Amino acid sequence: MLRGFALAGGWVLLPALAAAASPEPKTFRDWMAGCDNLKSCTALSLPPESADAVAYLRLERPAGPDGAANLVLRLRGDWKKPPAALQLKLDGAPFPAGGKPLPAAADGDMVSLSFQPAEIATLIEAARKATKLAISAPGVTATISLSGSVAAMLWIDEQQGRLNTTSALVRKGNGISVPAAPPLPIVTAKPAAGTLSEKDGKALAASLRKQIKQRDADLCEDDEMLVAADEAWALDGERRLVGLACSRGAYNVSTGFWMVERGDVTAAKPVALPEGEGDAKNMLTNADFDPKTGRLSFFAKGRGLGDCGATGGYAWTGTAFVQTELSMMGECRGIGPDDWITLYRSEVK
Repeated sequence: MLRGFALAGGWVLLPALAAAASPEPKTFRDWMAGCDNLKSCTALSLPPESADAVAYLRLERPAGPDGAANLVLRLRGDWKKPPAALQLKLDGAPFPAGGKPLPAAADGDMVSLSFQPAEIATLIEAARKATKLAISAPGVTATISLSGSVAAMLWIDEQQGRLNTTSALVRKGNGISVPAAPPLPIVTAKPAAGTLSEKDGKALAASLRKQIKQRDADLCEDDEMLVAADEAWALDGERRLVGLACSRGAYNVSTGFWMVERGDVTAAKPVALPEGEGDAKNMLTNADFDPKTGRLSFFAKGRGLGDCGATGGYAWTGTAFVQTELSMMGECRGIGPDDWITLYRSEVK
């Protein structure tokens, strides 16, 4: 069971609480776009669901007057020797003009091609009329739809205050004033400093599980594998973070987090998390806490392949768990988490 997620018509419905707390990525036909808390924006083309070779474009642009657009083409295939160059065509016409193959770099089964600024400008201008970008290399062909790309970039211009300015991606003008990027949040993480043996941690988790059962009999399942995954950590001399594994499915485990002070489980409080699930916002999917760094992370998969869903993290500051990052991908199209749309970021010290 994956709390908050459902597959319907190819869409992954993002966790309701997460979507409410952070601006949800927007879809423009075959493209998706979103911006983070720094107004840094990303646009992604969506590969066809049945594509043999997954290919997509990823455009990212920081906010502010000096924010330059970066455009990368990704191509994933099942090949013995990845191609060193890619041949591109826009609606059948060679791109760039002259038809020279563009060099690409391989990393495992993924090949990446980074466009130069002049090529980015040319491709954006061509996208006003062109419908698809075709990619070919020895043993592989793929197509990227440009339908919705202009609308996605126009939306990014609007979010960053670039409409009718010289730096706009789409709707250019004579304006030169562009808002500065908001400041980057700085979070000071505090490692867990207390001591708690594994035996005492298991005993505390077992006591809390019994207490939670009395509060809400249906909140946490009593599956043996779930109970075995329960953990507890000493955050300091008095406070304990306890994680109870409450439900599981084929590729997701939902864990609830509570704060216990002085060992009193009757007064245990749910740890409210900005993107948490459940009524108390203390549930995370595929969560992991590192006591050495004070970092708590999650990776909610929309399906087993892990090419859609949500991933993010928090840091213990000594008083609370503060959000540090969040990325989402609402379509299961073979796009890995590293290329998902970032909705929140910070600097963690």
